[in-house]
Amino acid sequence: MARVRAADLLGPNGPFARAMDAYEDRPGQVQMAQAVEDALANGRVLLCEAGTGTGKTLAYLIPALLSGLKVVVSTATKTLQDQIFTKDLPLVAEHLGFEPEVALVKGLGNYLCKRRFNELRGSGLAAGSMFRSLPLVEAWAAETETGDMAELASLPEGDPLWREICSSSETRIGSNCAYHGECFVTKMRKEAEEARLLIVNHHLFFADLALRAASGDRGFAGGALPPYDAVILDEAHQIEDVATQFFGVSLSKARVESMLRDAERAFMAAGLGDPVFHGGEGFALTAIVREASTLFFEAIAAVARAAGGDMGGRALLGSDAWTEDVAASWGRFDETLEALAGYAKANARDEPMRLVAARAAALRTSASKILDPAADQVAWSEITSRNVSLGASPIDLGSTLRQFLFDRAYSVVLTSATLATAPRIVRAETESSFSFVRSRLGLNEAIQSPVHEAIVSSPFDYQKSALFYVPRDLPEPNDPDFVDLAAERAAELVHLTSGGAFILCTSVRSMRALARRVSTLIKKPILMQGDGPKGALLSKFRSQNDGVLVATMSFWEGVDVPGDALRLVVIDKVPFAVPSDPVVAARAKSLEHAGKNPFVDYFVPQAAITLKQGFGRLIRSQKDQGIVALLDRRARTKSYGRSLLESLPPARRIDALDDLRDAWLALRRS
Repeated sequence: MARVRAADLLGPNGPFARAMDAYEDRPGQVQMAQAVEDALANGRVLLCEAGTGTGKTLAYLIPALLSGLKVVVSTATKTLQDQIFTKDLPLVAEHLGFEPEVALVKGLGNYLCKRRFNELRGSGLAAGSMFRSLPLVEAWAAETETGDMAELASLPEGDPLWREICSSSETRIGSNCAYHGECFVTKMRKEAEEARLLIVNHHLFFADLALRAASGDRGFAGGALPPYDAVILDEAHQIEDVATQFFGVSLSKARVESMLRDAERAFMAAGLGDPVFHGGEGFALTAIVREASTLFFEAIAAVARAAGGDMGGRALLGSDAWTEDVAASWGRFDETLEALAGYAKANARDEPMRLVAARAAALRTSASKILDPAADQVAWSEITSRNVSLGASPIDLGSTLRQFLFDRAYSVVLTSATLATAPRIVRAETESSFSFVRSRLGLNEAIQSPVHEAIVSSPFDYQKSALFYVPRDLPEPNDPDFVDLAAERAAELVHLTSGGAFILCTSVRSMRALARRVSTLIKKPILMQGDGPKGALLSKFRSQNDGVLVATMSFWEGVDVPGDALRLVVIDKVPFAVPSDPVVAARAKSLEHAGKNPFVDYFVPQAAITLKQGFGRLIRSQKDQGIVALLDRRARTKSYGRSLLESLPPARRIDALDDLRDAWLALRRS
């Protein structure tokens, strides 16, 4: 099979063309398959932007399976993982004529931990909603073969019971666990070792990469994944953001509370606590740690608010943040963690107790790294409605990704519908369309492997199917009247299309303000992100056909509503990164020190990629029609607007509302 070419299989006379009615709609699929096949065969790094509708999943799966290499395919979400495993791979297997050796590998938090589950059942600590959900999980646990929570659709999203019974890197005991032989994670890892193709997600992939980096390992020992030859990173525009999470360090009140709950269960299992009255030295100690934790995180939250940190946004945690109150509260918290670790170690007659000692010590280590961050990291704090976090994140990931990914794997393929930006003219030379992503990921002259680039155009005819409206008559977003006028214009557009609209906002504050104002201007109720689970909101939107959904960044990508249910996408502003975010600010400052212009070299290309993601929600099939409206006149009036607009699909551009009405009516008649 190794001599069979992927392009031949996907070509007009191949089995996939005969099996897929949509073959004629995907002329770029063969082009992409050839590029991926060449990269895997010749040990290259490939950057491939594949426009919406290309059929990129088959264009990389088939070359991967024919390559003879052990390949990791990493996707942005668990939903995409499941889609590849349950939908795309069976189609590939059917037409390749052999059953590929494939393993679906998810993060540990997706799998039931039998030890934690049985400890909770015997502890008497499952109360309230957890107690009500327990019978449901018990029935499923008795039947499941994978332990994957995706099977447990009847468990409400975010049910607190799951975090108490799932596996995690902090709670795994390993071969000393009484349940090791029947462990779902152990079984998953064995399947991963035997498979030729691994389907993972970015969070797991970069968690694995960070584990190797932390251990100083440039090989494959000691990671979350088995050794592999090549990597295909789908939705690769997310790489920098995801990798930033795993190559830094963080500490949160929720993480501390999780450790304390597990400690109490371990104490009871060891006979050191009363399951009814929670008595004993162990419970007295966890109560002291919990109190000290609360005071410390309250002090951090106060500092964040004083620094202007919005709810859900990060605030800089500089040296001036460590006030006398913060330092004192940390000192007390650190002492209690040390005492808990010592108590657990002194009473460590089994692995769960030794794990408590290790986790308490790890919390102290995390905090020390945040209090005194490395020179190439920036410290921050973040407040949400349910949690307080602090952390230290890397400013530049280029050298790290080169060392542990691009220079280690035989071949790496990065693909997305949004990797390229409009090239600029620099010193009389034209930049590559991938210059921005290459600069952010370390794909420069220092890399050892050859880097190839490919842009595969979307098969969709945007000139005939889409209208792009950027009004000139609205004020700029910093004008105090912008929100009201933008809401009025959004409502006019909703009336024009009779609903079927996404209103995508660049912040939670904007979302709430626009939703509040728009709801007074249209006669039907609107859906807003946060009013329910994302999947439930999308399901309701699709069924309404005239729905209006107002949302923020989580709906800008990975959301697929083909057909007439979505015919209008309104974007409030150019989606620039928040300049006050500590990580963003540190990266801008680093570029400045390197003699570059942070706005031109970072903010504009990043906004162009994000804007292209938002635009991409509209046209998802050959039959789709609709309007994308960007209510930010700066895209037309500012010098950087050209770069933004030239990065977008070539839809017909309109700037007057009357012209838009006429064009929309003509489009609907066509």
